[in-house]
Amino acid sequence: MTIFDDLTAEQDRLEDILAGLDEAQWASPSGAEGWTVADVVLHLAQSEEGVSASAAGVGEAIRPSEGLSVDETMDRLVRAERTAPEQVFRRWREARRAAVAALRSADPGRPLPWVEAPLKPATLATTRLAEHWAHGLDITGPLGLPFPDTERLRHIAWLAHRTLPYALALTGAGDHPVSCALTAPDGTSVWRYGPDDAESAITGPAGAFCRVAAQRLSPTESGLRTTGPYGAAALNVLRTYAA
Repeated sequence: MTIFDDLTAEQDRLEDILAGLDEAQWASPSGAEGWTVADVVLHLAQSEEGVSASAAGVGEAIRPSEGLSVDETMDRLVRAERTAPEQVFRRWREARRAAVAALRSADPGRPLPWVEAPLKPATLATTRLAEHWAHGLDITGPLGLPFPDTERLRHIAWLAHRTLPYALALTGAGDHPVSCALTAPDGTSVWRYGPDDAESAITGPAGAFCRVAAQRLSPTESGLRTTGPYGAAALNVLRTYAA
């Protein structure tokens, strides 16, 4: 399975969930502060349209407006385009299929403009999987709907580990090797990232690791273990997204 197949599978799961929501559920608060479920899906639609535009080389890549953070920029875009849930759902379904098609057909070696820095199509697809999964938590959690962890989390864990040098640099801590040994959702397999001889390490459930990286779980409540001089610092700055 390629990252594009797994991204499609993650989006298919979310589409099945959204198709079963009633009007009250679409209008209910999500786990994303200040946004309803419909707002979250609108944000995903806008982002997927940005992927297609970036791949096509037309328009501006999604990036923060001057003087605003990424989150503030995204919130402004959502507030400007709120509409009926059925229209939001249709827009996202069309946008997500077009975006995956664009990423599949893009030159795999040519980075595409994105929020903070250009990303190769496979990496950009990985960030899209991570965002759809995180916002899936935002939607299903408050509604009390099942959203079990899957093997697709391996992409998100890889992304979080790959982003550690960027995240540590933001704090001024510098780039230090950190290894990760994460128990997969099957409860048996272990996913390993980073050099085996790293002085610092993070170990524990992959689901908790990914939730911390998505800022859906605090490091202190994650049950993850850290060792070495930079293990705790790495866990505290773990992320799958641009600042």
